[in-house]
Amino acid sequence: MINIKVNIDKVLDFVRLEEIHAFQTEINKHHKALLNKTGKGNDFLGWMDLPSEIDNKLISSIESDAQKISEIADVYVVIGIGGSYLGARAVIEALSHNFINLLSNKKKPLILYAGQNISEDYLSELLDILDKKDYAMTVISKSGTTTEPAIAFRILKNHMENKYGKKEARKRIIAVTDISKGALKKLADDEGYKTYIVPDDVGGRYSVLTPVGLLPIAVAGFDINSLINGAKTMQQFNASTSSINDNPIALYAATRNAIYKKGKIIEIMVNYQPNLFYVTEWWKQLYGESEGKENKGIFPAGVNFTTDLHSLGQYIQDGLRLIFETVLTIENSHRELLIPADKENLDGLNYIAGKRINKVNKMAELGTMIAHVDGGVPNIKITVPNINENILGQLIYFYEMACAISGYILNVNPFDQPGVEAYKKNMFALLGKPGFEKETESIKKNNFLSH
Repeated sequence: MINIKVNIDKVLDFVRLEEIHAFQTEINKHHKALLNKTGKGNDFLGWMDLPSEIDNKLISSIESDAQKISEIADVYVVIGIGGSYLGARAVIEALSHNFINLLSNKKKPLILYAGQNISEDYLSELLDILDKKDYAMTVISKSGTTTEPAIAFRILKNHMENKYGKKEARKRIIAVTDISKGALKKLADDEGYKTYIVPDDVGGRYSVLTPVGLLPIAVAGFDINSLINGAKTMQQFNASTSSINDNPIALYAATRNAIYKKGKIIEIMVNYQPNLFYVTEWWKQLYGESEGKENKGIFPAGVNFTTDLHSLGQYIQDGLRLIFETVLTIENSHRELLIPADKENLDGLNYIAGKRINKVNKMAELGTMIAHVDGGVPNIKITVPNINENILGQLIYFYEMACAISGYILNVNPFDQPGVEAYKKNMFALLGKPGFEKETESIKKNNFLSH
């Protein structure tokens, strides 16, 4: 049984139900094309079958390596950018204690990240930590030449070899890369690193259910079998129907595109739990890279309420009416905390004394939704009962499939990202990379360089 519900009641003041159901014929076509792998980008549809086809030997190997890492390392560094780290981080942080960095009794390595930026201070301060901690690392890159993770890996590899010696360092490095080609694959073969494969038919932002995501999640101590089984549940359900009435994936894809046709070009993903921040970040990359092409696409943004109600809340309520919200709501919290009564009642909160914090949060959520809808912002509501590995697996597949259908509705290829290369060419030219001399000259001619 799937545990994801989509409610569109707070959309129907802006879009008629008939306009949403008008997408049914198109969704049937795209759903079939995805299942049969006949649509645009069909050579990158390996993610669709991952949950049901993943090899048990692979899972056992990942779990075994995760255990070995936990025995030798206090810190585990995941080196990657975009889909090479966001999916893993989303799952890990969603399942983790909010203050895990300060827990003294944690049994698994602390997960840290590198290669997701080129900040000199960030990398230097990471080295400050690694000077004092036993650590292991995984570098994730199909090519091994993506600038941000390649720089981080070069620095951390050098640090690790100086700290432990080359022989021991080799035991502490795992590479997740291409099956046969690329700089990282060659280095891993030359050095004898343990390697895992990024499947050729799975793009980075769809790769969380490959070793790209599963290894870090397992090292963090979470149940990757349950995560995969959740995704498998959603995969099997999705294959059974493309009906907007019956399949929440179809309902979400149809509704967001119906709203988009009304001129609401920005979708804000909303959550009310701080440890879901990176679920939103993963969603932003998934939808931004998949849909934003050919001057089309819904712009994905994210807010964390109630925190951002005291900043972006004003714009959402009264700014340009170009936005709609999708609220990811968690019905039940893991912990229970009551608001105490206070004799003086100087803060005026005795009216909610004895209530659970979760009840107050839920009323803030409902009150915000009512206010924003009244202010002209449609709201889609996605509800799950709680957060665990199984439900996160369902959510991952839900969002991935809805994204693929939405991309096809826009008539773009949801599985490539040609626009990502533009900044790289300029950066390489500015840094003087061989082969980019023409670009360097062009930049100079346009007075972007003063020397």
